Amino acid sequence: MVKPVRPWLRSLLRNAKKQQRTTARAVKTLLAVPKVKTKLTATPAARKTRAKTVTGAPAGVSLTGMWLGDHYTGVGARGALRTMLYWLYLPPAVPQQGIPLVIMLHGCDQTANEFAQGTRMNLVAEKQGYAVVYPQRSKVSHPQACWKWYDRATQEGGGDVGLIVGIVNTVAASHPIDRSRIYICGLSAGGAMAHIVALNHPGLIAALGVHSSPLFGAAGGAVAAMKVMLQGDARRAAAAIQEVLDRQPGFPAMPTILFHGESDRIVRPINQVHLEQQALLLNRVPIGTPVDITTRERTSRTLAYRLRDVRLQRKLLLRVVQISELKHAWSGGDASLAFNSGPGPVSSKLLLDFFSRHSRAGSA
Repeated sequence: MVKPVRPWLRSLLRNAKKQQRTTARAVKTLLAVPKVKTKLTATPAARKTRAKTVTGAPAGVSLTGMWLGDHYTGVGARGALRTMLYWLYLPPAVPQQGIPLVIMLHGCDQTANEFAQGTRMNLVAEKQGYAVVYPQRSKVSHPQACWKWYDRATQEGGGDVGLIVGIVNTVAASHPIDRSRIYICGLSAGGAMAHIVALNHPGLIAALGVHSSPLFGAAGGAVAAMKVMLQGDARRAAAAIQEVLDRQPGFPAMPTILFHGESDRIVRPINQVHLEQQALLLNRVPIGTPVDITTRERTSRTLAYRLRDVRLQRKLLLRVVQISELKHAWSGGDASLAFNSGPGPVSSKLLLDFFSRHSRAGSA
């Protein structure tokens, strides 16, 4: 006689199959190879700068700033010319000291415009007087537009890093940007790429934001990246940062804010633990430094979350935001778009509040 499957076992098997499907999709995304084009295509319209009513805004919201599309061409690996598209939001008012700038890097299967709409960053930036630039990863380089955060050459400042920095320098030269207040953040693969840019150009970046991202420097290829996303890597976490400090002995403080959902099954929360360790090591925070913990309980409008703050000489150097029930998504975003969650703390506001505390002296 065949025994019936117990309910708990049936649930376990169902969850296991679901996790297998999730992992398979992530592997397919990372290992995807771009299709070779067999004919020429028209030049993208964004090659010509244009200004129009802001479309990088949440649905039903009208902004008064400018939404500009442009491109940057620079020298890539082996001397080849490469072009990257980007979008720029400029607030309506220009303060006397210049406009602070935030670089926002989208995740896989996102566009720069979708990232702007999903995060609601332009809405928050308009209220607080920030400019925001959104580099667009090419689908010619990767069919899901993933940044190659797992590539060793990229981790050491190659790959798309130079193009992103070139975009920032072009924007800063063309508009009244306060060069002492340039910040960077990204989601998932974009967060890992933001981390890489900050580590290779600390004189340019005044503070860093990382949302739902894997730790820095642990993966040396797409297959290894999957393991890091699911398990982290405590051993490489410290070694990778030490290598950065060895290459740059005078590395300045890099204030960092980390966001992660406790229900993230794509990039597991263990990565935030290792990212926190990396930030402490990078900023040379002494072992035993007190940590301030603030807890916000769940309400009808937001998920519960916890803030963990590390200060040195009263300066907020590291903020860790742990969000209960949040999956692999931008907290407080437009839930009608993929990889965004409406419930939860508004990451874009927390991000700019944190950035506003920091500037890079001598960068003007």
